[in-house]
Amino acid sequence: MKLEKLNKPVKVIRRGEKNIGPELIRLNKYISNSGICSRRDADKLIQAGAISVNGKVVTELGSKIGPMDKVQYGGQTISRETPRYILLNKPKGYITTVDDPEKRKTVMTLISGACKERVYPVGRLDRNTTGLLLFTNDGTIAKKLTHPRYGIKKIYHVEIEKPLTKADFMKIEAGFSLEEGLIKVDRIEYIGDGKDKKQIGIELHSGQNRIVRRIFEHFEYHIVKLDRVYYAGLTKKNLTRGHWRFLEEQEINMLKMISSNP
Repeated sequence: MKLEKLNKPVKVIRRGEKNIGPELIRLNKYISNSGICSRRDADKLIQAGAISVNGKVVTELGSKIGPMDKVQYGGQTISRETPRYILLNKPKGYITTVDDPEKRKTVMTLISGACKERVYPVGRLDRNTTGLLLFTNDGTIAKKLTHPRYGIKKIYHVEIEKPLTKADFMKIEAGFSLEEGLIKVDRIEYIGDGKDKKQIGIELHSGQNRIVRRIFEHFEYHIVKLDRVYYAGLTKKNLTRGHWRFLEEQEINMLKMISSNP
């Protein structure tokens, strides 16, 4: 396997009308860009009368606003943020959470100062798992990358304490049952020339909690190292452990294509 704020009336543009005015943006996109939720969920908030613009409740889908309009949800003003996409090569010892009440190290400290916008980790890597972790304030992409219906591809490099037998290899490859039902990986291979049976490459799209660790624990193998090397088309190329980078434009476009084509 190859591992790789002025008070001004809201401008409502209806279908068929021209987009008149500077920098108009759909209200649902504005809400999504703020990191609150996806565009679909933003539409639900709008229809429910939970969103106001310049002090007036807006319930019509397709409404557009300008840069000086004041948008509020739950009495709080929503700030217009630039969508940000940050890729981190996570080291061991960090919790994938925005804040930890036990004061343990979190992944947020590793990207501190990367941007002024509020970004959040997409999905989770447990404390001792290393590898690719995406941060964004794009609610649409974040939600769809973690939703099982989109089958986002992930590849892990697994090192176990004892060789994986051919019999267990075939059981994992064929699929087996855990308490929540059938578990089937997309692909499993010995890494390199296959002589080191402790080095495994495993590809899957499941988003179940700790699924890779649970697969090997089921067959009584202890994982020494677990590293996510591929996530939704993104790789660790030129990204050393503990470092981060902004996604390039083509990578962002790739994610948008994945999220819009389940």
